[in-house]
Amino acid sequence: MAATSAGRVLTLCRQFQNAFRISTTLSAQQPAFTSTKCLSYPHKLPSTLLSSSWICHLDLAVQCRPLHTTISRRGLEEFFDTPENWGETTVKSGAPWTAKQLRTKSNEDLHKLWYVLLKEKNMLLTIEQESKRQRLPMPSPERIKKIDRSMRRLDTVVKEREDALRLLQTGQERARPGAWRKNVFGRVYWYRFREHALPWYMNSRYKRKRFYTPAFVAPHLRLRLEKYLRAKTRKQKMERDNQAVLLKKFPQMKAKS
Repeated sequence: MAATSAGRVLTLCRQFQNAFRISTTLSAQQPAFTSTKCLSYPHKLPSTLLSSSWICHLDLAVQCRPLHTTISRRGLEEFFDTPENWGETTVKSGAPWTAKQLRTKSNEDLHKLWYVLLKEKNMLLTIEQESKRQRLPMPSPERIKKIDRSMRRLDTVVKEREDALRLLQTGQERARPGAWRKNVFGRVYWYRFREHALPWYMNSRYKRKRFYTPAFVAPHLRLRLEKYLRAKTRKQKMERDNQAVLLKKFPQMKAKS
């Protein structure tokens, strides 16, 4: 009888000990649960938790966004240059990106660099417009040309990679297939293929296109070539005469090779 009562007391002690452990764990996890819940519902925060540290955490949580392009502390200010460059006549800038440098970059880096250059170009165009409005010279206007050169070279590198991939996959040089053809005036041009609802022998609009040069146009082709060669020769002769006049007027000047 005494052994049975002692076993019951031991069982009750173990249950009380387990319950005490669970309550202690819940009390320790309560701040973390409250913090995650209060970030979603800040208006339900109790007055005891509205301290400076909690307000700071809430501000950081509000600033977080799943997708953003600029930091939240700067909005329309990014359309203008940094305040250190305001009022300066010249602003230091690097050289434009070369094609050799861009070819070493990955596609992801080129994609990021394109938007960085676009952002910089928008900023420079804003400064240019503001300088015109205030009738003041723009500081270092050559930066716009550098950005344009970099963007053109980046576009060229991307097209080179697309052409190489197309040649590897399909064997076609251009994105849209076509062929070199002649028109009725004897000019050679690139004709791009396209789909039609009807076959070519039933399509009257397609049959009206003449992809050949009639025989009576051949003499005019010769005349057009002679006209082009005479204009080219006349231009070269005029340039030589100008060089001779300048060399006679300024003997110290070296003639162009």
